[in-house]
Amino acid sequence: MTHRPTTLERAYELAQEGRCRTVSDIKQALSAEGFDRIQDSLYGPTLSAALRKLCQAHYVPPAEELAAKTPAAEDEAAD
Repeated sequence: MTHRPTTLERAYELAQEGRCRTVSDIKQALSAEGFDRIQDSLYGPTLSAALRKLCQAHYVPPAEELAAKTPAAEDEAAD
């Protein structure tokens, strides 16, 4: 039998994995994974602030976003 985390548990996992930059990103990921009643489960300023703080601490930009910020990419964009 496979254990599926609750919506709240999965939201914290997503915030700590580093793929979600914002709480909105977490909600979109949860929806894509088939979770229901996301808004009801992630309601409240304290919870949103905690998830936002985790996202900020753990977010790792995708490789293409990092490449766009390198000096070489900025020089190419200027040409």
